[in-house]
Amino acid sequence: MIKRKRRDTEEYDMMDEKGYVYEEDNMEEESSIDYRAIWEAIKKNKRLYLKVLPVVFVIVSIIALSIPNYYKVTVMLSPELSSSSSSASSLSSIASMFGVKLGNKGTTDAIFPTLYPELMNSVDFKTSLFPVLVHRMDSTRNMTYYDYLKDEQKAPWWSSAVKVVTKSIASLFKDEEDENHALDPFRLTKDETEIVKDLDKKIVCDVDNKSMIITIEVTDQDPWIAATMADSVKERLQNFITDYRTSKARVDLEFNKKLYEKTKAKYEASCRQYSGYSDSNQKSFLQSVNTRKQMLQNEMNLQYQTYAQVEAQLKVAEAKVQEDTPAFTTLQRATVPAEKSGPKRTRMVLLWLFLAAAGVTVYILYKEGQLKQLLGME
Repeated sequence: MIKRKRRDTEEYDMMDEKGYVYEEDNMEEESSIDYRAIWEAIKKNKRLYLKVLPVVFVIVSIIALSIPNYYKVTVMLSPELSSSSSSASSLSSIASMFGVKLGNKGTTDAIFPTLYPELMNSVDFKTSLFPVLVHRMDSTRNMTYYDYLKDEQKAPWWSSAVKVVTKSIASLFKDEEDENHALDPFRLTKDETEIVKDLDKKIVCDVDNKSMIITIEVTDQDPWIAATMADSVKERLQNFITDYRTSKARVDLEFNKKLYEKTKAKYEASCRQYSGYSDSNQKSFLQSVNTRKQMLQNEMNLQYQTYAQVEAQLKVAEAKVQEDTPAFTTLQRATVPAEKSGPKRTRMVLLWLFLAAAGVTVYILYKEGQLKQLLGME
């Protein structure tokens, strides 16, 4: 212990001496990790790195090269949000032109854009993609998307081996499925169920809660098919939402069309009856004839009024369908990707080499007794 100058008071000297001892303990504690010894232990076992790292490099390289390339295509849409008040007011103004009164009640959508991902995850939506015709980038042979996913997908060798063994075992205990059966979303076959599950990873939909922008991402092993399916998914989503939004209006339109045809036929029949009776009794002066002619004319006028009113309602129904048809703005369309999205083989190899080097280092420190010292367990 290094002695210092004594102070005027003994109490201050004791405090000074105590503080000095505390600093000396800290210095000993800080220097307890011998980095030189750790480095010497690593240098001593450097051959272990030369044995392990090349083996890890070869194994990871084989695995990385076995994983097929995949491509991603992104489509972005901005949907038109329904506004009940503006829709009702504009439709009422159109109806007033034809003398038809409408109530002020608006309609609200049951499917909001935030529910679109759930819609696309439904079995009905996924199975609707099965009949889409696709072809590879380097081929013009068309096939259905279902056949492509079932027969044309590449897989790592270990996955293919497991699949072959599983199918072989399953075929021993189960009858073969009829491949020519009609697609029934209510009762899918085993292959159809597997492809529906596979589509969960291949087709992803996301909606921004603030801007309500819809992002559709399609992943596939072929860039052309990825772009084709991204465009098909976008079209089917738009068609589904359009059909939903206009379903009530289209039912009303069909009803008004039938009613229009019916009232038009009645009016034309009434016109023919009145004209025929008038032509055949032009020279008659009998009161009964005039009365009958007046009755037919009144009937014709009544049928015309009904016909004119139904025709106005038909025009309003047509306007309602157009009013309810949503508009989608395509912010980013589907394009064939020029470069693959993955796998990132270089990154994968470097990561595993780093983990292997870290594992070898821990083993060497444990073997040389430096690990406990490094962890402060001594």
